[in-house]
Amino acid sequence: MSLLKGLAHIIAVVCLTIVTQVGGIIWILSSITAIRYKKKKRYVFPVIYLAFNLLIVPPIAKYFGREQLPIISSHLKPKNYIYPLLFRNYVDPELKQLLEHTAEDLKYHPMVITYLDANFPFFDGFPLLPHLSHNDGKKIDISFQYLDNDGKPTNKKPSVSGYGVYVKENGTYSTKCRDQGYWQYNFPKYLTFGTINDLELDKNNTAILIQKLLEHPKSQKLFIEPYLKDALSLNHYSKIRFHGCQAVRHDDHIHLQIR
Repeated sequence: MSLLKGLAHIIAVVCLTIVTQVGGIIWILSSITAIRYKKKKRYVFPVIYLAFNLLIVPPIAKYFGREQLPIISSHLKPKNYIYPLLFRNYVDPELKQLLEHTAEDLKYHPMVITYLDANFPFFDGFPLLPHLSHNDGKKIDISFQYLDNDGKPTNKKPSVSGYGVYVKENGTYSTKCRDQGYWQYNFPKYLTFGTINDLELDKNNTAILIQKLLEHPKSQKLFIEPYLKDALSLNHYSKIRFHGCQAVRHDDHIHLQIR
């Protein structure tokens, strides 16, 4: 039984480290604390986890060149609280400044910048799975803007996670990449965690959002599907690139990175 418990602890540490970067350390600390003070770990772990999430990690992350994005904000906020809870809302200070300035510029539309996965709080090169990059504080995924069933702009998104609901079910590069053997290209459709709203892409406001993001001198690249670059009349922006078949589809979100 002790061997099984030990194996369970190892699995928990590995999984929490992969998903949150620091969760494995919190699990170990919680286990030690529970034993030391004879408390149940199912109570100790949530308390210590929230303490790290809200109080301990944010100031330490600054020494690693990362800052936490706003959690409760009117014009720049996460798709849901899962991203902050999983420590996936950390970015380079210059990227945070870019996003805050863009959100300030867009508040008169009005428009909310909704972010998805950003980066972990510590260490360059630590992978934020399932992404190929997002490991240096300089990348972030942002939701498109959408229209509701009445054709009016809405801050709602089509899926729980913000990923996986494509603007066009069978885009040109979707077929091309799959035909070349890149099976993972459509994988985000399995990461929706539920489709909750039937919405249509707001082409006008999505184009405005992208333009504002690219106006900042620190913006380096922005990934969307090539057919969307045409549909949004953004062909003259050289910073908008095709991400390649080795990645996943980008007609469910925007990927932005800075220099």
